[in-house]
Amino acid sequence: MQPGTNAADTLQLRIPDMDCPSEEAMIRRALEGMAVGSLRFDLSARTVTVQAAESAWGGIEQAIQAAGLKTERLSQAVSVQETQRRQQREMLKLGAALVLALAAELIHFLAPEMLGWEIASMVVAALAIALSGFAVYRKGLAALLRGQLNITALMTVAVTGAFLIGQWAEAAMVMALYAMAELIEVRAVDRARNAIKSLLELAPSVAEVRQPDGSWHSQPAAVIRVGAIVRVKPGERLALDGRVLAGHSAIDQAPVTGESVPVEKGPGDEVFAGTINQHGALEFEVTAPATNTVLARIIHAVEQAQGSRAPTQRFVDRFAAVYTPAVFIIALLVALLGPWLAGWSWLTGLYKALVLLVIACPCALVISTPVTVVSGLAAAARRGILIKGGVWLEEARQITHMALDKTGTITEGKPRLVAQENLRAATDAEQVWRLAAAMAARSDHPVSKALVQGLALSGGLPEVTDFAAEPGRGTQGRIDGRALVLGNRRWIEERGQLTPALAGRLALHEQQGRSISLLADEEGVLGLFAVADAIKPGARQAIRELRDLDITPVMLTGDNPATAQAIAAEAGIDQVQAGLLPQQKLDAIRAMAAQQQQVVGMVGDGINDAPALAAARIGFAMGQAGTHTATEAADVVIMNDDLRRVPETIRLSRRAHGVLWQNITLALGIKAVFLLLAVFGNASMWMAVFADVGAALLVVFNGLRMLRWGR
Repeated sequence: MQPGTNAADTLQLRIPDMDCPSEEAMIRRALEGMAVGSLRFDLSARTVTVQAAESAWGGIEQAIQAAGLKTERLSQAVSVQETQRRQQREMLKLGAALVLALAAELIHFLAPEMLGWEIASMVVAALAIALSGFAVYRKGLAALLRGQLNITALMTVAVTGAFLIGQWAEAAMVMALYAMAELIEVRAVDRARNAIKSLLELAPSVAEVRQPDGSWHSQPAAVIRVGAIVRVKPGERLALDGRVLAGHSAIDQAPVTGESVPVEKGPGDEVFAGTINQHGALEFEVTAPATNTVLARIIHAVEQAQGSRAPTQRFVDRFAAVYTPAVFIIALLVALLGPWLAGWSWLTGLYKALVLLVIACPCALVISTPVTVVSGLAAAARRGILIKGGVWLEEARQITHMALDKTGTITEGKPRLVAQENLRAATDAEQVWRLAAAMAARSDHPVSKALVQGLALSGGLPEVTDFAAEPGRGTQGRIDGRALVLGNRRWIEERGQLTPALAGRLALHEQQGRSISLLADEEGVLGLFAVADAIKPGARQAIRELRDLDITPVMLTGDNPATAQAIAAEAGIDQVQAGLLPQQKLDAIRAMAAQQQQVVGMVGDGINDAPALAAARIGFAMGQAGTHTATEAADVVIMNDDLRRVPETIRLSRRAHGVLWQNITLALGIKAVFLLLAVFGNASMWMAVFADVGAALLVVFNGLRMLRWGR
């Protein structure tokens, strides 16, 4: 359930006969026009969760029942246990039905001319049909009464017709095999739909919580409140999200962000439920309840995405809506005109028509797309790529131009010391570094902080007296009575200490977009320190991969042109637009998209990127584990901020598109071959069932291959 959703607004129903996407489609049609907020289907548990006002629950149940589907209200806790018991009973019934169907075939084969044995065969076949096909009959009759020619309607007509023309054993075997195929399909779809739910097992159900008296006690994670202090030992998984208060350790964040290398964590750093503490005990303050951790939000987002209809899925649904009635009409024509045109007997014409109906069941076609899409979404989530719907999974392959923000997307988003030079040979370099670090340590400017962190000197720093900050210039002070300044080029130039040789050195750094700090005393400049927002590891590779995919990268940034050009050249980007405000980024995206045959994606990480992310065909957010505002406007969230996940998403999209059309081609191709065989008298109902079952299983298992993508 989405965080903040009122449980009283959520109706959960068990639909015992819901075991195929056709029933899902029936329920969606039945609830069209009703005040329903959202629908979430779980075919494995045969449940549907409806978000609607409690006053509408009765009408919702009546609408589903009118479609021929029985409904039962239940809680989630009861659902799991009851589902397991009912599945066991169903398996026993199906096994008995198969035995009876085989017995009917055996009796018919051994004693085809004996009246008593024929009656016995008919009775045994009727029992097999009752055991395996009662639910199919109920749904099929309801569909026929509503004028809907779906899969169950076709099976109901085909089996009934076969039984009436004396093909009792064959009718029983067809129904039993169909029930078996449905069971296999349900379990396969269950594997795809619930692949992401395995993440739930990553977060422990209990955690050690500090008590008011300072002791530690284990408590269920579900009852631990925000603000509690939790301890996690080496080798343990984290049960909740939090902020580290004490301790240092490396955390394996692969289950949440897809990062392959553990991340060092210390006081002030964020940690996430489901991740693994490698070494060193940590104490952290809980920042989110168990129902709203980053892991829980990922699972919820993927579940919502599973319910969205991808473009190919919408196409298949529309095609099946036309295809099924068309096949029914063709079968009717074969039954009526075949005896006149081909000289068949009426029973032969009717039998061929029934074979056509069984072959033509579009279950394989209908099931081919959701299995592939859901498998792709789950595979992406395991790689730290959160795709918010099947539509984005499919459409990412169409991107021709990728706009990228600079700061925080291509670069790390924070200044870092990238170069340092000792400019006075008579002075020891270590002494210059210590003087500069002491001056910078007294300032809270980001460049000063980057300088101190980059020098990383051990031991204490000398004391600075008479310290003063000069806005727009730098800082000044005294160390051991020696007057020093740590300032920018302009201040050094004003002091008359900028020599031609030094100006040449500065120009080299400035061309690369670096910020320069100079340490000087009364005699001249002692040291040069270059600070820059370095590009992320993997950014160059990501840009190369985008080019290899025939996608043109374009940098959109609010930074100055010199810095933007320097970073773009380092990353391998030719097209740069710099000095842009958020509205100008939005205008740039629109201008690119307005050009013919350009499909524009956008990658960003900040609030100022949100308008452009929303305007792009597909927006990719550098998610920072799902905490950034930009993730709300984006269609794809890169959980570990690795830019290489963007081309990876494009490749996944192209792969998923290929598998989707493989499945559609397989489903329709197999149907076409057996339809021709049936028309020309070379296919039986047994062959028809195997054609339908075989095609369905083939596309299901082909779609499930997407789960292995990226491994």
